[in-house]
Amino acid sequence: MAVDETTIDRLNATAYAFPRHEQTFPTLTAHEIERMRRFGEPRSFGDGEALFETGKPGPGMFVVLSGSIAITQRDGLGHVTPVIDQGPGQFLAEIGQLSGRPALVDGHADGVVETLLLPPERLRALLVAEADLGERIMRALILRRVSLIQGGAGGPVLIGPASVGNMAQLQNFLARNGQPHHFLDPETDKDAADLVARYSPTRAELPLVVCPNGTVLRNPSETALAMALGMIGNSAHDKLYDVAVVGSGPAGLATAVYAASEGLSVAVFDSRAFGGQAGASMRIENYLGFPTGISGQALAGRAFNQAQKFGAEMLIPVSIKSLDCTKASGAFALATGCGHTLRARSVVVASGARYRRPAIDNLESYEGRGVWYWASPIEARLCANQDVVLVGGGNSAGQAAVFLSAHARRVNMMIRGGGLGASMSRYLIERIEATPNIELMFNTEVIGLEGAETLERVRWRSRLAPDEFTMDIRNLFLFVGADPATGWLEGCGVLVDRGGFVMTGVQSGEGARAVPLLETTVPGVFAVGDVRSGSVKRVGGAIGEGAQVVAALHGYLADDGSPSL
Repeated sequence: MAVDETTIDRLNATAYAFPRHEQTFPTLTAHEIERMRRFGEPRSFGDGEALFETGKPGPGMFVVLSGSIAITQRDGLGHVTPVIDQGPGQFLAEIGQLSGRPALVDGHADGVVETLLLPPERLRALLVAEADLGERIMRALILRRVSLIQGGAGGPVLIGPASVGNMAQLQNFLARNGQPHHFLDPETDKDAADLVARYSPTRAELPLVVCPNGTVLRNPSETALAMALGMIGNSAHDKLYDVAVVGSGPAGLATAVYAASEGLSVAVFDSRAFGGQAGASMRIENYLGFPTGISGQALAGRAFNQAQKFGAEMLIPVSIKSLDCTKASGAFALATGCGHTLRARSVVVASGARYRRPAIDNLESYEGRGVWYWASPIEARLCANQDVVLVGGGNSAGQAAVFLSAHARRVNMMIRGGGLGASMSRYLIERIEATPNIELMFNTEVIGLEGAETLERVRWRSRLAPDEFTMDIRNLFLFVGADPATGWLEGCGVLVDRGGFVMTGVQSGEGARAVPLLETTVPGVFAVGDVRSGSVKRVGGAIGEGAQVVAALHGYLADDGSPSL
């Protein structure tokens, strides 16, 4: 049978959009579908009927038994983009359907369609029970999300100048959470200009964010945007979890993976994005097993997907405001920033650290408007061919300086001390010294910031002389360490050291009970990773502690005896 030119063009376009097409859209054999039937239920759809819709919770994974389904992307501006057609033997889902998150695409029946539907919990059961088949499916789910992110045709639309308001912060938030989105500048895009004209926002109300359902938000907070996109569910406060993990950096993610894989019900909370500070690192080169290095986002993303595969509930972004250890209701109570209270039989403190803010005049006024605590491709684009200042002398600062040097004209690296040897790995020092557009400025510090709406100038001085200097700088990167994020533990009986780090393995009060190495002074509350006093503050160490704490959790829960729901 001859194939017409239109079909050939369409096949070529599909291959270009999905370079790993066979892995992204594999076709199941009849035998494989038979193995899946015990996990699903038959569903039929008439011509044009929707199987799932953008922005609405997805029902799970569909396996096509007969007929064809058209997959399209749409955004709140009315743009509809064909993605692919799926026929018999193919399955419809992406990584979000492991937890019933809102769909990122539309799927409509093209004629009468017969399918097998695997709800999220049955899909997770399949991935675990059928290892070889589960591996193929899991890889496809991940690759589909990656394709949606790279395609940039769906998800929310951020409208406004690149440097306005919280634009970069919102872009970074969506990127860190693996959410497809795209950005339009009203100065160059007519649709964006028309929308700005229609809503007539003041500059303080930019950026506008258009959600897939057409809702328009004016300069929203990260939490408001997350709620509008359905990233935060509403059912967690009705459950009693075996383990509540506060923080989703490497330690928290490791705890979630190992605890959930061993059958514990796990809820993971984070106020911003999975990965913690490690997730913002552009390259981790000293983590075992990755000789060429891996980005923090890639490492954390794999762990995030792995935790969901085993059934951990990822509640991000949800901040924990306080912990009640009285167990008045028979369990620990965690109060969230959304006003809910969640219950768990045990708690793992993995909240890591928050970026330290040095004593610089007007610092708060420029955060997100030229002052950054991380360096991602979003910030790198803002400082293309410009001079930037980076403050810090540790490994994170070194990695950021090397990354930014590929984009900025010059990176002025200001270090309070007289050298790098005491605070930075040797391989990074050698790389910095070999990079011609990184200028090391020892014994210096930033003392003030100037500018109208955004940062325009930086005032600095030498610590060896009284003279002050001014430099025209629009982007300042601060990597001056971090303080433990333990304020939410105040009043619950968890002991911290002078620096605010959680103490573990310490006997409190009388009694012969042996205290596990990672347990705090409150039985049932454990601490892992950077937030723990005495931890090594390395990704590998954090992951090791996350795995190690699960044995202690099993011991405590076995003695506790209260049932989970």
